[in-house]
Amino acid sequence: MDAPAACTICPRQLLDHETGRHICTPCEQRIDQNLRKLAGPAGLYARLCLRIQPGRGSDGPVVTRSAGHPIPCNEAVLSLTANGGIVSTLETWVEDWASYGLGIHGPGGRLQHRVDQAVDTLRRNLTRAAHRHPAMDEFGREIYQAVRQAEAIISGERQPRRIPVTCPCGTVTSVTLDTDGFECRGCQRGYGHSEALRLQVAERRAA
Repeated sequence: MDAPAACTICPRQLLDHETGRHICTPCEQRIDQNLRKLAGPAGLYARLCLRIQPGRGSDGPVVTRSAGHPIPCNEAVLSLTANGGIVSTLETWVEDWASYGLGIHGPGGRLQHRVDQAVDTLRRNLTRAAHRHPAMDEFGREIYQAVRQAEAIISGERQPRRIPVTCPCGTVTSVTLDTDGFECRGCQRGYGHSEALRLQVAERRAA
C-alpha cells in the first residue's frame, strides 16, 4: 500500500521531505506535545491523581474532595485514572505499535509508572510510526481526547452536552457539538464532523 500524498490528520499536502509519511511533521509535533502533557510528576495524569488516593489493599483509586475545588464529575475522574482509562489507552497503542516493530510492552507496575513508561515508548517511536503505522490519525485523535478530558476536569470546565443521533441503520450514538466524527458501531459507516451533526436527533423514549 502506497503512503498517502496528504497528511491523514490535517490533511495538509505532504512536502517532498515528508514523502513516505502518514502524517506531516507539525501533526507529529502536536502529538508529541500531547503525550508529554500526560506523563511525569507534574503531568495531567498525576494532577488528576491528586484528587484521589489508593484504595485499601489495591492499586485502584478512590475519589476524595480537594479543598476549595470540588470535583466536577467523580465518574470522569475514576474512568481516566483507573485501569481502562488513560493508562489502557496508552498501553493498547504500545501493544499495537509493537506489531509494527515499534517498541515493546513494559513489565507493568503502578499506574503512574505505566503511564510514564508507555508515553516514553510512544514518544521514542513516534517518528518511525509516522512512516509505518496506517492509523496515525486515530492514534492522534485518542491522545488528544485523553488530554482534553483531563484538562477539562482539572480546570473545572463543564463537559459538553451529548446529543443522541440516529444513523440510517438505526443505531443511536451520542455526539457533542465539537465532535471530530465517529464510526457507527452498527454498520461501520464513518461520519465526519458536519455529517455527524446533520444526523437526525434520536427520539427520547418514554420512561
